[in-house]
Amino acid sequence: MSTIPKETFTFLNKLAKHNNRDWFNDHKAEFKAIETQVKSAYNSLGALMNTHDQIEKIKIFRIYRDVRFSKNKQPYKTHFGGSFARKKPELRGGYYLHIQPNDESFIATGFWEPNKDDLLRIRKEFEMDDTEMRAILKNKTFKSTWGDLVGDELKTAPKGFDKEHSAIDLIRKKQYIFTKKYTDKEVVADGFLEEVNSAFKQIRPYFDYMSDVLTTNLNGESLL
Repeated sequence: MSTIPKETFTFLNKLAKHNNRDWFNDHKAEFKAIETQVKSAYNSLGALMNTHDQIEKIKIFRIYRDVRFSKNKQPYKTHFGGSFARKKPELRGGYYLHIQPNDESFIATGFWEPNKDDLLRIRKEFEMDDTEMRAILKNKTFKSTWGDLVGDELKTAPKGFDKEHSAIDLIRKKQYIFTKKYTDKEVVADGFLEEVNSAFKQIRPYFDYMSDVLTTNLNGESLL
């Protein structure tokens, strides 16, 4: 099983101090060696996840930043990130692994940017019945791993929804995400990928529920 090499954090910390093209080009061989090992770790994690899910695509994001529309003109990211997409259209939701020094690594899962139709469908489901979602959120095993639901939300009710509705805390959300943080020591330890895989596996009740919501209409009829 591949691991995240300790040199990853050393390199990323140096890159944070020397975030320019000249320094990066002088150390590109070092970066490529680390990148190869990190990519191997992401692919190993994907293989583990495929034992309990159907991962359609693994995308490891490039180190180069798109600075065209950003005030931050530093050319390089100081982290590694990669996403794991589930088989569409029947399986919804996604996974993300973020590797960053100084105890800023984390995993995330859920729905980052649901499209307009999906977001409305989710909100309508909670407006009609939030019982199943509440049960998932309150489950002790689930909560001990993932904590609380997070994500951007509106300050008030979306258009067409009652701001006094009992499920307004869920309805006003624009994202439906769970995150879990890791220290540098945890990331480079043996068994880290297995631990991440275990955490991702525990998200399944949530994904199964949301996939059912997003592949049916409000009458429970399949849209596939």
